[in-house]
Amino acid sequence: MSEPAPRGDRLAVLVAEAELDVLLVGDLVRPGDSGPDAMANVRWLTGFTGTSGFAVVGEGRREFVTDFRYTERARSDVSGDFERTTLEGRLVAELAGRLSGRVGFDEDSTSVSSLRKLQEAMPDGASLIPATGLVEKLRRIKDAKEIETIAEATRLADEVFEWLADRGMAGRTEREVAEAAQARMRELGSEPSFPAIVGAGPNGALPHSEPGERDIAAGELVVVDMGAKVDGYCSDGTRTWATGEVSGEEREVYELVRAAQQASLEAIRAGVSGAEADRVSRDPIADAGRGDLYGHGLGHGVGLEVHEAPRLGKTSDDVLEAGDVVTVEPGVYVPGSFGVRIEDLVVVESDGARNLSTTSKELRIIG
Repeated sequence: MSEPAPRGDRLAVLVAEAELDVLLVGDLVRPGDSGPDAMANVRWLTGFTGTSGFAVVGEGRREFVTDFRYTERARSDVSGDFERTTLEGRLVAELAGRLSGRVGFDEDSTSVSSLRKLQEAMPDGASLIPATGLVEKLRRIKDAKEIETIAEATRLADEVFEWLADRGMAGRTEREVAEAAQARMRELGSEPSFPAIVGAGPNGALPHSEPGERDIAAGELVVVDMGAKVDGYCSDGTRTWATGEVSGEEREVYELVRAAQQASLEAIRAGVSGAEADRVSRDPIADAGRGDLYGHGLGHGVGLEVHEAPRLGKTSDDVLEAGDVVTVEPGVYVPGSFGVRIEDLVVVESDGARNLSTTSKELRIIG
């Protein structure tokens, strides 16, 4: 099998198809002080891991631009396919002066203020053209190295899940458990891909509960949602455990969610729509009279960001492709009482889904 073309070359093809001379890639909301998600496109394209940088890509042009603070990092990080340039003045205004022709930009990552600065500083004859999602289109399908890295992040998170289960949770606060999980990730050489969610009892009925000072009691369900990050790539997984014997209703709902998740895993493959994958998970929950308690979509893509394309949900227009990495996470949330969510991370393949998550999904009593 031949090696894929360099990422800059693949993007240049899309730039030409969009009838652009160049595409400006980078964070134009907080330029010079960007977070990892805002820099994900630049990192994917060039390898740069700092907080201040832009790429300019077009026919015959591969340029990476940063400021003085990151000259040395750019030298070590940025792919040799890109010419490296350090600008001395105001980054956006000076960059604008280097652009010409039809310049594509991503509206979703551009503030009104930065757009105005670009327009004011661009040479005569240059024009800005909205061109959202070109890099994301390429980022969506993961290559073998990316999948290997995400698999390692998932393995680390699964190790932390097992570590938590062995320690038990009853008598500790949600916050203590969340902080312990994140500390353990760091001990293993990783970072959390997002703040861990620990929701016990009625807090488990809040899909994105923030762990607080509530003591986790014996005999209740606890939803634990967390992920690790390796070389910038994220994992995402959820398990629901019991801290002792739970009610018949809680067991019934747990098994309902587990069955719905298993049906979804069996349905996922290239060519299946995000809406159809969601329906497979939703129908058994609705048939059991719990449909109104499953209020979110089945899943989402994961990569350099913990939420990216494609989307698996009732209104999704996406169709799964081989190389997508997606979560599969149905849930049922009984207000004021308890919640259940089970989430795996899978690689979409032509004939099914390869599950990267290994932590058991049997209802586990961990004490």
